[in-house]
Amino acid sequence: MAQSMTGFGSAEKNGCRVEIRSLNNRFLDIYIKAPAFLSQFDIPFRNLLKERFARGKFDVTVSVSESISTDFKVNTDIAGRLYAAFKKLQGDLSLPGEIDINMITGFHQMYLETDLAYDADTVQEVFKQAMDSLAEMRNREGGMLAAELLSMLDFLTGMNNRIKDLKGNVVRELTGKFHERLKALFVEKDFDDNRILQEAALMAMKLDISEETARIDSHIKQFREILSHDDIIGRKLDFIVQELNREINTITSKSSDYALTGLTVEMKSVIEKIKEQVQNIQ
Repeated sequence: MAQSMTGFGSAEKNGCRVEIRSLNNRFLDIYIKAPAFLSQFDIPFRNLLKERFARGKFDVTVSVSESISTDFKVNTDIAGRLYAAFKKLQGDLSLPGEIDINMITGFHQMYLETDLAYDADTVQEVFKQAMDSLAEMRNREGGMLAAELLSMLDFLTGMNNRIKDLKGNVVRELTGKFHERLKALFVEKDFDDNRILQEAALMAMKLDISEETARIDSHIKQFREILSHDDIIGRKLDFIVQELNREINTITSKSSDYALTGLTVEMKSVIEKIKEQVQNIQ
């Protein structure tokens, strides 16, 4: 089943919350925002994402409730030094007044940030649950994308069948052009049967669209098969879309038939929509 690269997942337990957002990206880009005391999880989190997902831009936010994340203790050594420094300054400058605690508490060096005990297993458990939630949404979105793509493939198949039905018009166009070419040859003084045959073969080769319509059917079949795989399929599908577009362009260049050209224009429009949707598939 196709997996979308767009999704959101979150999980929370014991004051630890993890949110993961993913967007389209050609490669795998990971950005993690977490408290400093959880920095040791940065590499494990990245490895878990790499094991689970192949493409996408991932924004990870890890937050811990303030009531359990950190505690502060006064650095009495720094506090003593600050007090002594203020006393010396007061004496050196003959400053009046008393030195009180408010003068010292404004210095951040006064405090020691100590981590409270936290369960590392819980942090990883919450992260994995958030990944599960994200994967579920990406799979759900991928299923909807696949349904839309299959519907558009059905449309392309129908259009291609109509083009096959119009091949008679192409043959009539070929016959008309060949007759015109024959007239031009008969006007010339020198001509032979071999040249006439060469002209006929060349024109037939230029205007025949049987190979193109057959390849379109083959590409559509291959697209369907790949779409059903639970794998990294986005780039493969993108390549097939390019091939489909190339075949349609070739058909358009081979015929000036109004009805056939109208069908190819419709097909190119649908192929462009398919291309946009494929960009969102892992």
